[in-house]
Amino acid sequence: MGRLYYGDNLDVLRAHVRDESVDLVYLDPPFNSNASYNILFAPPAALRTAADAQHAQIRAFEDTWHWNDSAEEAFDLVERSGNTRAFDLLNAMRSFLGENDMMAYLAMMAIRLIELRRVLKPTGAIYLHCDPTASHFLKLLLDGVFGVENYRNEITWKRTTAHSDGSRYGRNTDIIFFYSRSDAYTWHSQFVPYDQEYADRFRHVDADGRRWMDDNLTAKGLSGGGYSYEYKGATSLWRMPIATMRRLDAEGRLHFTRKGGIRLKRYLDEARGMPVQALWTDIPAINSQAQERLGYPTQKPLALLERIIAASSDEGDVVLDPFCGCGTAIHAAQKLGRRWIGIDVTHLAISLIEKRLKDAFPGIEFTVEGTPKDLASALDLARRDKYQFQWWAVSMVDAQPFGGRKKGADGGIDGVIYFKPDGRRTEKAIVSVKGGDNVGVQMVRDLHSTMAREKAPIGVFITKTPPTSAMEREAAAVGRFEDGFGRTFPRLQIITLAQLFQGKRPEIPLVDPAAAFRRAQREDVRHQRMLI
Repeated sequence: MGRLYYGDNLDVLRAHVRDESVDLVYLDPPFNSNASYNILFAPPAALRTAADAQHAQIRAFEDTWHWNDSAEEAFDLVERSGNTRAFDLLNAMRSFLGENDMMAYLAMMAIRLIELRRVLKPTGAIYLHCDPTASHFLKLLLDGVFGVENYRNEITWKRTTAHSDGSRYGRNTDIIFFYSRSDAYTWHSQFVPYDQEYADRFRHVDADGRRWMDDNLTAKGLSGGGYSYEYKGATSLWRMPIATMRRLDAEGRLHFTRKGGIRLKRYLDEARGMPVQALWTDIPAINSQAQERLGYPTQKPLALLERIIAASSDEGDVVLDPFCGCGTAIHAAQKLGRRWIGIDVTHLAISLIEKRLKDAFPGIEFTVEGTPKDLASALDLARRDKYQFQWWAVSMVDAQPFGGRKKGADGGIDGVIYFKPDGRRTEKAIVSVKGGDNVGVQMVRDLHSTMAREKAPIGVFITKTPPTSAMEREAAAVGRFEDGFGRTFPRLQIITLAQLFQGKRPEIPLVDPAAAFRRAQREDVRHQRMLI
């Protein structure tokens, strides 16, 4: 069982993660590349229009920081942390860079790296995934927080094939920094299959079809000496004692040459492969892994995280991802039998991760903290953050998120539910969420107009404030929808937050809850009941 938290990762780390309780940290923080990452949820082809590409976008996060009071506070937190080496380095960066967006980003990252070091066990390790935009600054911060002596690797991952970037070399790589907490860190070497040229060297074939190549058994030229004896007519300085030579012979692993020599048989099916190097070119980007794509903008391949987790943790260890996005790291951790902690600052990401894990691991048990569990906490979220409240409410009715943070950009639509009333044709229900204290008849009329514009037979009006009698009459006047099997459903349905927590959901025929997000492939694994 894992733990999933909604909230600022710094606050969550301080409140919920104990000192030296985590074995491995992987983080893929926003890169400060001044890009706004959007999620495009494509509607079914039957309903797709030219306007969808413009309107059906959800801004998961804005990858931009500015030097303001929050940045100044992060800088002060580093000073008060007691890590003088990290603060001296950050202060020097401020003198060099000035108070700009990059410096705001680095201050935000510095205090979080300090917290991540606090929660790491002495045997733990951290992998920080970034692009070249700020990698040179981030490496300095890692040196300052974890110590130059604990730097292990700078891994270069080839994330895309070659492409043109105008008047410079094509940018097709990411950087992954690997640091440990101490010298005594967990490590398991990883291997990749031999290339064909090397595999072709196993040119001999036994009677049972096993391919092998021969290898030297003598210790001539090796430091440390060897064992001098005669075996079956061959006398030499051997690499192993005579007892081992006899065992290898009994196992059929010796090759007696025509010239009277003895060689060792190395079988291809027993070879572990080539040790993984710091240049990773064998894991393709998520764009080429259609079965994995969930629609999240910065999603990483599962194989990438499986390699990292397998190399730097043991079964049952705790893996932490403080910027968990669409949850690839915790998916890989669950698959490999690790316990896990995921943190993200958007309800959109939390909703996606919940669905991903339940699709991939049926029957999985995990806790979700920080999302509304009752009416009071939902009302609190509505008061604090309009957009997070909308995304949470949309997820409660298994709708596909729609719209963005710009006023009017969503055209009055916060979510869409796709359904097939007769089992064949696809229709859509429009979801509108209102988190304000004042609702009225005009809002119901606006939703009705949106339904007409979008040719949506059903509209769902989710409201924090109970509707008036006039609103209920206006909704009822919209009429009922017939599904083709003689059943009818209210065309405009009003649901309050209180009713959501009582289990009420929209009355819509043949809805596929998985349509809100792309379904993750089911994993066939043994480890699905790990507990923290």
